[in-house]
Amino acid sequence: MSPTLQLTEQLIARPSITPEDAGCLDLLTERLAPLGFACERLDSGPPSFRVSNLWAKRPAASVNKAQEAIKTIVFAGHTDVVPTGPVEQWGSPPFQPTQRDGRLYGRGASDMKTSIAAFIVAVEEFLAATPEPAIAIAFLLTSDEEGPSVDGTKVVVERLRARGERLDWCIVGEPTSVTSTGDMIKNGRRGTLSGRLAVKGVQGHIAYPQLARNPIHQAVPALAELAATEWDQGNAFFQPTSWQMSNIHAGTGATNVIPGQVVIDFNFRFSTESTADGLKARVHALLDRHGLDYDLAWTLGGQPFLTTPGELVDAVQQAIAAETGLATELSTTGGTSDGRFIAQICPEVVELGPPNDSIHKIDENIRLVDIEPLTNIYRRTLENLNARAAA
Repeated sequence: MSPTLQLTEQLIARPSITPEDAGCLDLLTERLAPLGFACERLDSGPPSFRVSNLWAKRPAASVNKAQEAIKTIVFAGHTDVVPTGPVEQWGSPPFQPTQRDGRLYGRGASDMKTSIAAFIVAVEEFLAATPEPAIAIAFLLTSDEEGPSVDGTKVVVERLRARGERLDWCIVGEPTSVTSTGDMIKNGRRGTLSGRLAVKGVQGHIAYPQLARNPIHQAVPALAELAATEWDQGNAFFQPTSWQMSNIHAGTGATNVIPGQVVIDFNFRFSTESTADGLKARVHALLDRHGLDYDLAWTLGGQPFLTTPGELVDAVQQAIAAETGLATELSTTGGTSDGRFIAQICPEVVELGPPNDSIHKIDENIRLVDIEPLTNIYRRTLENLNARAAA
């Protein structure tokens, strides 16, 4: 059994449903400490939702460069997984790693315990061949990515920024590939901005509408305009900004009562062509123009980030091409990731991981043939960046 497959199975066997880590970080620390990594736990959150965080860093070898000129690459990921769903619907127990039909089954197989195992093994192999690299290597791992994402990577980034930690490149191990490992990487993500809109009316008997004010009727024209609005046209890297409703709730449950309020949950996934403040202002202006009596609460889940082709993208693309022969596609589609936090202190962030067709599903799995190429791509990326730094 390959080292990456073995470590992946060890991680899957730990039932780390968010925010539980279930000992994953202890296992990883046992692998990193002997390699010269200073491993620091930065756990956070209340006792009822305690989040496990690991920051581990190995300095570069002494080189003829000023300390501030030495660059650091960070491997970032999460040990937590989503709940299993109905266990009886799984073909094998979700936390019992099982190989069948050329695939490894288990919760976290794709999202993202294979990536974490591949990180570790790639670094082990790289350091065995290059014991005195010209770059520093770090790991940022959390058990709060699938949950609220409040006490995980976000907290670690705040602490690193407070003490002036320098980060230059980051690879997040999110499952980004489509058909085979390396065919797509994410070089950015859209921002996410959510709103809860409460449009107020006057409750009354449905047979006497003149004595009431129906907030649903009042809200519908505004909602239709919001849905039809072009917020921006996107750009070469981002799709146009999207506004979508997720929930509408009104009424008392009775069929003969005009409700006094309707509540709408909506979300923007926005490109770098828009800003959160600009979108908020446009929504308020539209609602005010429709004369609505409303309350609107906003939640900014994350700003968009973008890494244009440069050192990191080039190193990753070269590694993928050398290992698989693929010309990888750059993409900013999909949901959010912890890359949105890391990008605040790291200028170059990409996401690279295995195919994502089974993530969060019953019988989550990864093809066995996708595992070793992932390890090799990570190792080759290290080699490429180190060669550039040493030149």
